[in-house]
Amino acid sequence: MTENSRMRIAVVNSHPIQYFAPLYAYLNASEDLDVTALYCSDCSLRGDEDPGFKRSVKWDVDLLAGYKTVFLGDRAKLRSPRGFFSLIVPEVWGEVRSGKYDVLWLHGYQYVSHLIALLAAKTCGMPVMMRGETHLGLRRSPLRRFLRRLLVGPIYRSCDRLLAIGTANREFYLAMGVPEDKIFLVPYSVDNERFMRASGLDEAQRTAVRHGLGIPDGKPVILYASKFMKRKHPDDLLYAAAQLRKQGFEFALLMVGAGEMEAELRSLAVELELNDVVFPGFINQSELPRVYAASDVFVLPSEDEPWGLIVNETMCAGLPIVVADEVGCVPDLLRDGENGFHYRATDVDGLAKVLSRLLRDDRLRLEMGNASLRRISGWGYAECLKGIHAAVHEFRDRLASRTVSL
Repeated sequence: MTENSRMRIAVVNSHPIQYFAPLYAYLNASEDLDVTALYCSDCSLRGDEDPGFKRSVKWDVDLLAGYKTVFLGDRAKLRSPRGFFSLIVPEVWGEVRSGKYDVLWLHGYQYVSHLIALLAAKTCGMPVMMRGETHLGLRRSPLRRFLRRLLVGPIYRSCDRLLAIGTANREFYLAMGVPEDKIFLVPYSVDNERFMRASGLDEAQRTAVRHGLGIPDGKPVILYASKFMKRKHPDDLLYAAAQLRKQGFEFALLMVGAGEMEAELRSLAVELELNDVVFPGFINQSELPRVYAASDVFVLPSEDEPWGLIVNETMCAGLPIVVADEVGCVPDLLRDGENGFHYRATDVDGLAKVLSRLLRDDRLRLEMGNASLRRISGWGYAECLKGIHAAVHEFRDRLASRTVSL
């Protein structure tokens, strides 16, 4: 490795992911980084059943542009990530040890393939970075917490760098015994530029989107956009909406998504006699920013949520956010009373209370939306690049020394 060469980073992922692919392209555009994604499966390209959405999903944005990719073995066209043993990928061993890469970057350890890659790197002296989503606030039994520290802690401590996605994730690594000087912030982020650009609608365009969704004019729109699953508690928003209706508030509720609770949610809306509730179904990536722009408030009522990247996306559209306190992004993205509010997860009364403050004050919604936009502008790919540069700095010196000695 010469002084002017690029640091060759191999990233192991289960499959091309809409949140990660544009980050790899951004990093790869740096003059000193060469990023290659090693994918175990192509399921997001061919279309595959998403367990959360309960339907086949094929993203309509380019997931391969701007960086190198390697699909590991012929079975990449057949494999689907469905749990730890679903991705047993022996091809990753030879690829990691091929001499093509200087650093291995793992996204967690939730598949056998990732542990094979970790062992491959360790047996050939390659530095390893790991980035994951876990934090101490996630609900785990005392036994599971003990076993995680006993069995998983050594995995984290064996890595040369831990790439923290935010404050809660960093605190988790420290609790696992990882030294502070091994942890670098590489914030969990989305393609801010794309979402900001695509959500920049004028009033006429915004009205047209609302009409296309069947949303009535003249009412603020509360948005839920995620999977319809128990852990995310979309039903809490319907119950809170019923309370607000009884208090005389007028608004429309936009429930974007699909999943196991869809029929239950539709029935609940009828049972609660909620008017102006729209269920447009699953909406793909290219159209989501326009939906955000047509809304006025975003709500994520989840419990046990590692991060919640949908919050990043809606902040890029300048929305105030209302988020349950068990969502991992809260310490970093939400300033209570500044760009939104948080409340105790599953507390329907608390959710209704904070929503009432936003519904009764148009100016507050606007001010908080602008604050969201300002805050998310400093939490993006530029900050990720800074974190990666800091993390690999010592590796660069080490590899340069090794090249000279050889």
